[in-house]
Amino acid sequence: MFGTVNNYLSSISRAAEACDGDTLGKFLSLRDVHVQNHNLYIAQPEKLRNSLKPPLDEIVTAHLKVLYYLAQKPPNYMEAYNQQATSCSSVVKLLQQLKDENWPLPLMYRVCLDLRYLAQACEKHCRGFTPGNILEKAADCMMGCFRVCAADGRAAEQDTKRLGMMNLVNQLFKVYFRINKLHLCKPLIRAIENSSFKESFPLPEQITYKYFVGRRAMFDSNYSMAVEDLSYAFAHCPERFTSNKRLILIYLVPVKMLLGYLPRKSLLERYDLLLFHDLALALKAGNVNKFDEIVHHHEIVLIRSGIYLLVEKLKFIVYRNLFKKVFAIRQTHQLDMGDFMSALQFVGVTDASLDETHCIIANLIYEGKIKGYISHAHNKLVVSKQNPFPPLIAT
Repeated sequence: MFGTVNNYLSSISRAAEACDGDTLGKFLSLRDVHVQNHNLYIAQPEKLRNSLKPPLDEIVTAHLKVLYYLAQKPPNYMEAYNQQATSCSSVVKLLQQLKDENWPLPLMYRVCLDLRYLAQACEKHCRGFTPGNILEKAADCMMGCFRVCAADGRAAEQDTKRLGMMNLVNQLFKVYFRINKLHLCKPLIRAIENSSFKESFPLPEQITYKYFVGRRAMFDSNYSMAVEDLSYAFAHCPERFTSNKRLILIYLVPVKMLLGYLPRKSLLERYDLLLFHDLALALKAGNVNKFDEIVHHHEIVLIRSGIYLLVEKLKFIVYRNLFKKVFAIRQTHQLDMGDFMSALQFVGVTDASLDETHCIIANLIYEGKIKGYISHAHNKLVVSKQNPFPPLIAT
């Protein structure tokens, strides 16, 4: 594509003069076919940029250097990243220069996306850096773009740069989740929630935003909000994006299980998530040993998905359901602690001691899953005469 460097530069110049941000973004994207043109692999392209106005000339120069460094054998990811960071800084200048226009937003999206990808490549291939350091620096560069967009105070929706905020927030979410710095998401969420253009962002961006906000709420143990946001993401994600819907369900299903909602087997079959069906069966039956076996068998998958600790919390519901069966059998409000220990042993927890049983029940009382108290003098659990095992689903 383009053939010569001059043709490439002329095409960029025409796109800029026409205020065509989509085309300009394409010509400066690492995902476009022009990256395969060997004529664009130039180590020192500064002399070729005379036809372009600043700071666009800086953006193009940095992009050509990125292509040059990526074409090396092996690719020089670190230098490519540095040039992409320079390009991002120059985009900030362009946005500041065009005070009353927002047509360069698609260019900003492409430059920031490529910056994140190159930072990830550096994290993978380059040595001698603290894990996450390069990605965090990339986020700092993207924050420069975000500040310019957020500071645009114009009310006209068609021209405001604030329409670019959610795209950048989603990019930053992906970085912060990857480097485990979720606290940095809070001011970004506040900025979006307080934006008067909240409903004007493209639906795909809103879906991605809800997905990450739901996950953050999940980690904050705000399960009701997590269900609300993840449910929105799942409901609005088009059916053809099966892998995306499956990814949302990986977080939505265990959160809903914590709130007492068991998933339908047909839904889990459709998205190849029958792991949760097996967990739900063990949970419903109060089968602690079976639950532990399933978690242990899928341990690596659960850890990689970031839901291992969340699934472990479901174990309290397994205990609760098992002990509720003891109450149903005994039909008394003063239950011998030994009966609970026997119940644990019956479902395969052979090493359960009386002290451990006391601890489990004490935690269930603290969590509000049992209403009552332990009478240590009589070695009994005294449960409330009204709703001793409160329903998990809030009414």
